[in-house]
Amino acid sequence: MSIERQLESTYDLDSFKKVILNIMYTGSWVNEKVAEFFKVYDLTSQQFNILRILRGQKGKPLNLQDVQTRMISRMSNTTRLIEKLRLKELVTRVQCESNRRKIEIKITQNGLDLLKEIDKTISEHESNMTRNLSQEDAHILNELLNKLRKNQIE
Repeated sequence: MSIERQLESTYDLDSFKKVILNIMYTGSWVNEKVAEFFKVYDLTSQQFNILRILRGQKGKPLNLQDVQTRMISRMSNTTRLIEKLRLKELVTRVQCESNRRKIEIKITQNGLDLLKEIDKTISEHESNMTRNLSQEDAHILNELLNKLRKNQIE
């Protein structure tokens, strides 16, 4: 369904306005579907993102600023998100011995176990969301989205 029909627009939009509206609408749709998925695990997508970042460290801690720069959504209140993960015993926060102002964050075994559980089902969820795209469609869409953000990256 076209974005005009989806939004019940009563006037013609130029192609560039359609692109922005389509990305915003689709982003919202993706966020809703992802939120539904993570609700089962009592997580938000931002919390999941933090856990995956920390898992990628292979046991080495990261400081708060490094976690934040690697996040998909940098608008998040990372301190609050990490505290919620700590209360769920999915991460630890430890004061750095060499720099007492620095807090090091590390994923716990509980966090790793939860990610293992999520790994079993997330691919199916992502496949359901992208089932209307071919492999070539996905490649083209990725290229176009990268191209759209090119000015931001440079």
